[in-house]
Amino acid sequence: MKAIIGVSSNVKEDLLSVPMSNIRAIKQFGGIPLVLPNLVGEEIEQIAETIDGLLLTGGGDIDPTLFDEEPLPGLGNIVPERDEFEMALIQKMLELGKPILGICRGAQIMSIAVGGDMYQDIYSQKGGSLLQHDQQAPNWHGSHFVEVTAGSLLHKIVGVDKFKVNSYHHQALRNMPDGFIVSGVASDGVIESFESTKHPFVMGVQWHPESLLPKGDASSLAIFEAFMNACKK
Repeated sequence: MKAIIGVSSNVKEDLLSVPMSNIRAIKQFGGIPLVLPNLVGEEIEQIAETIDGLLLTGGGDIDPTLFDEEPLPGLGNIVPERDEFEMALIQKMLELGKPILGICRGAQIMSIAVGGDMYQDIYSQKGGSLLQHDQQAPNWHGSHFVEVTAGSLLHKIVGVDKFKVNSYHHQALRNMPDGFIVSGVASDGVIESFESTKHPFVMGVQWHPESLLPKGDASSLAIFEAFMNACKK
């Protein structure tokens, strides 16, 4: 039996959308992608019990009131129903001990769902000299490096101390919730990946490994393979 992977979706003008790169990534590693509607209610429990793993895709910004802040000028478009749905589903998946891979926005909403917080806009909130985190290059191009935390799950998966990633974000994680550790950072100190210390595979990455797969990027291949293997157990 192939693993069924729930894929989060965006909502705009009453339409759901998911980049096909996410669908192709799951199929590439033998999974069945199931695009999820942004429903909130008793459906959450049944959805979580049905899927074998959850892929939290990228997208727009996250409502800052969810981590007790009000919107700053640099905040972009938010989708409240998506935030609410994903947070509820994340919490249920964690209760069930099922694998989660959060990509870009997906990493951020996972952190918020478990009590973390984030920068609404790194360029106006985070001090110091920052890299370009919203690259002006094709999405298959790695634009900056991530330094991997020794001994982390990410380090075990990719097998290297440093690798290049693509980058399309202006929000970023700030403080880790309990039970999670930072597993990768950019040279400017921006958190690029984090993971659970209590679950076999619960990981968030700030970049888009699904877009790097077509070029055969070794780290992206390793991350998706590890995620899909965890979902098959």
